[in-house]
Amino acid sequence: MKTIKIAGVPEHFNLPWHMCIDDGEFEAVGIDLQWTDVPEGTGQMLREGATDIAVILTEGIVNDIVAGNNSKIIQVYVKSSLIWGIHVAANSQYEKISDLENKKVAISRMGSGSHLMSIVNAQNQNWNLENLQFEIVNTIEGAVESLALEKADYFMWERFMTKPLVDTGIFKKIAECPTPWPCFVIAVRTEVLESEPKIIAQILEIINATTEEFKQIPSIDRTLASKYNQKLEDIQEWLKSTNWSQKQITEPTLDDIMNQLLKLQIINKKIAASSLLK
Repeated sequence: MKTIKIAGVPEHFNLPWHMCIDDGEFEAVGIDLQWTDVPEGTGQMLREGATDIAVILTEGIVNDIVAGNNSKIIQVYVKSSLIWGIHVAANSQYEKISDLENKKVAISRMGSGSHLMSIVNAQNQNWNLENLQFEIVNTIEGAVESLALEKADYFMWERFMTKPLVDTGIFKKIAECPTPWPCFVIAVRTEVLESEPKIIAQILEIINATTEEFKQIPSIDRTLASKYNQKLEDIQEWLKSTNWSQKQITEPTLDDIMNQLLKLQIINKKIAASSLLK
């Protein structure tokens, strides 16, 4: 049995992985795939060797590899955009996106999706990027506390995962900001890719077979709603707008992402798109 460590966010996008693990599909081919939930983001775990594979936000791993993370993107996992909700405390005086100019944004960590997308949003609004202020909160629970104590003014996170907080009157959503690229990719440490190519190929084969048919699984909407504390109608809307992928990301797409990150001053250089890929 070969042990492979994998990490990702504890969100509904990753239910296919848990289903394959629970059903023993990896174990059946001699792979002990050990999943770790990482609410703060997975790039750091790849850098430190704490995980072998990460299911990770595209902009996060591109930024990380450009900065020296010795990993490669092996496939797109979710090809649709991630819709980031822009949230304030429910009793906040802020009512519209323009109210947040020059205000402090809560982020999980520097270099995370919540950090990078706050810069994308500021650019979309033609705000001065130099005036952006950040409060590191680590997790969504940290963001709830930070906004309640007015340590930060707003918080960006995937809109469906934060909707229960809106429904229960903790957050107020005032706008949305979609990613202008496929939202999740699968990345692997280069060392693991070189030492275990067949194992990685088997893992992709198993997860791809599941994601290809995921939406057709009987009552999958009810399973998701129950497991992730969501309203059934919200999950059904999310399923309609979410599309998994079984293909590699293209070099032109990576070039476009790097151009945008460069423009936003998130990265300070471009590298060959081919060097980000397996």
